[in-house]
This record gives sequence, structure tokens and C-alpha cells, in this order.
Amino acid sequence: MPRQPGTRQRIAVVVGTRPEAIKLAPVIAALSESSWATPVLVSTGQHRDLLVGALEVFGLSPDVDLDVYRPGASLDALTARLLSALGPALTEIDPTAVVVQGDTTSTLTGALAGFHAGLPVAHVEAGLRTGDRTQPFPEEINRRLTSQLASLHLAPTAGAAAALAREGIAGPQVLVTGNTVIDALRAAVARKAPWPAALAGLDDDPRRVLLVTAHRRESWGRGLDGIGEALGRLARQREDLLVVFPAHPNPRIREAVEPHVAGLGNVWLLDPLPYGPFARLLDRADVVLTDSGGIQEEAPGLATPVLVMRAVTERPEAVEAGCARLVGTNADRIVAEVGGLLDDAGAYAAMARVANPFGDGRAAQRCAEALAWHLGLGARPEEFAPV
Repeated sequence: MPRQPGTRQRIAVVVGTRPEAIKLAPVIAALSESSWATPVLVSTGQHRDLLVGALEVFGLSPDVDLDVYRPGASLDALTARLLSALGPALTEIDPTAVVVQGDTTSTLTGALAGFHAGLPVAHVEAGLRTGDRTQPFPEEINRRLTSQLASLHLAPTAGAAAALAREGIAGPQVLVTGNTVIDALRAAVARKAPWPAALAGLDDDPRRVLLVTAHRRESWGRGLDGIGEALGRLARQREDLLVVFPAHPNPRIREAVEPHVAGLGNVWLLDPLPYGPFARLLDRADVVLTDSGGIQEEAPGLATPVLVMRAVTERPEAVEAGCARLVGTNADRIVAEVGGLLDDAGAYAAMARVANPFGDGRAAQRCAEALAWHLGLGARPEEFAPV
């Protein structure tokens, strides 16, 4: 139950990965700036190095650090360690509610620990679905299970809210907020973080930039091989194209791609970038080639066309609006799709000019207000509707 009116409510905000940190940083700021809440940032450490860097961009550091990461740990082991650590942490914090985001193992275990503690659980970015239990893996199941545990569902779009309704989750506890990643992206781009040494001079480079990210487990093996082949072919065919690929820390990604692009000066295979420079790179890119979910939301906010290297997406709004396109991992298809955008100014403009269906920069404020309403401390906010 909420504490007495007039006292600030402790809200446990569970963060484990870089995307969670980026998307929850604006929510933490909105809660901190409110008259009723004190956010307590709980870091699971699921992706320790990337998480710390993302939090630093927004001037944040964990209030509670569970430090559960172990190299090479299985999903089962990670899940067990997280759940065992989160329960005692929530007992110590004694929060009024728990906030989780997205679809990671930290999300699922944070929601389950909150449910076990009898606390209201608010799920930011609720309702994303591909309809395929195995794609993406394990995220699709994580978010479905989290929806069963949450009591407040903060859907980023009307489509996400409709997906929840099809599963019997509907009513005033589902609220469309827009996606908080747009709030975070705008703040990060405005800061114009300095380029790291690996990207020095990029602002003066006349070449067009293809930004690539790939990490999905379902792409390991043949999929990553196709991606690497496509990048090598594009780089050899187009001297005026610069391929920039900040590789995921999992060594399988680099091992699969590197043989296809070795020795090519216009392919920059980099270590992961801090969020500040990455946001600036996303703004600089001409085309994005990705299997990431979050980048499908971010790039349209910067008028950058997105080619999605997946068979299905839980963010169909971008595809339906025309600012993203599913291309899979077949090398021939990727080469043709990237080339088509670079060579056809009309096709490029058609994707680049579409308004972002994911947010207006006020999602975090709606999330904070929705939580206050859920706890009986304020009015229900107006929902997000894209223009």
C-alpha cells in the first residue's frame, strides 16, 4: 500500500542492460522531479560494462548494485542468480512499487520478485509482440510473462495496447505513453558527445554511412554469415560508402563477420560505443541496418531509414508507417535493399520523411504520472497519439 499522502514514495526501478538504462533514465528523471516519488535505481549488472556507460550519459549511478554477471553463464543460471538477489534487495528497499522495462531476463525477474513481494509492478514498453515464441529469443517469452505479472501496463503505442487486449489485458491499467527511448535519444543527441578516437574525423568524411548492428541469437550461424557476406560485398562495390559496425561484445558476432570484411578500409568494425557517441552516429548515418528492437524506434526519430535484419518484428508500427523494412539475413536481399535506398533518391525520401510513430518526447512524464495515478496519488494522464 502507498505510504501516507505527502510523503515521498520509494519506487524501485530495476535496470540490467544498456537499452533498459537508456529507456528508463528519462523515467527516473521524471520520478525524481515529481513531488511524490523517490526512485531507487537497482542495477542487476546483467550487462555490467555497457550498463554503467549508459547510466553515466544521464548522470546516473545505481543505488543498489546486485553484481550478478558471470561470463558465460547460461540463461538458467542468470535467471536463478537474479531472482535470488532481487528478493532480498526489495525487502531492504521497502518500495511502494517496482518499475521494469522491456523484455530482458532482468525485466522478467524484476517483475516476478515484485509480484512475490506483493508490490504493484509497472511495465514500461508493455505489449510488444512478434507472435512467434522463438523470435526474438528469449525476449518474446520474457515480455509475455512480464505482462502476466504487471499491474500497470505502459504501452508505447496503440498497437502494443491492442496486442495486450488480444491477450485479455485491457482496461484503465493499460495506458499508451509513447516510447521513452525518444525522450532519451533527443537528450543524448542534443549533448553532442565527442567522437571516440575510432570515429575521429567522421563529421568531415564525405562518404555515406551505413550503420550496422547485429546481435540476435536467432541470427547466430547462417544469419550472421549472410550479414557478413552482404557487408563485404557492399563495401567492395561502393567506395563512397563507409560501413560502421559497433560490434556486440559477444565474440560470436565479430568471429562471424570479420572474415568477410578483413582488409576492407571502408568497413570499420568497432568495439561497442557509449550511448552518447552512438546517438550521434545514428544521427550521422544515412541508412541503418539492424536486428535491434530499440534502433527501429530511434532511427525514425532522426529521419534515418531502417532495414531490419529479421523475419518478424514486435514493432510493426515502423514497417506500417514506411520508415522501416524487414529484409532478413540473406546476403543478396540485404545488398539489394541497401543499394536501392542509396541509389534511388525518391525511395530514400519516402522512408526518411515519415513521422515517428513511437513518441513525442513526453513518454517518461506520462509514465510517472500513470504510476502516481495507479497508486492513488494523481490523475490519469492523457495518452500518446502520434501526429
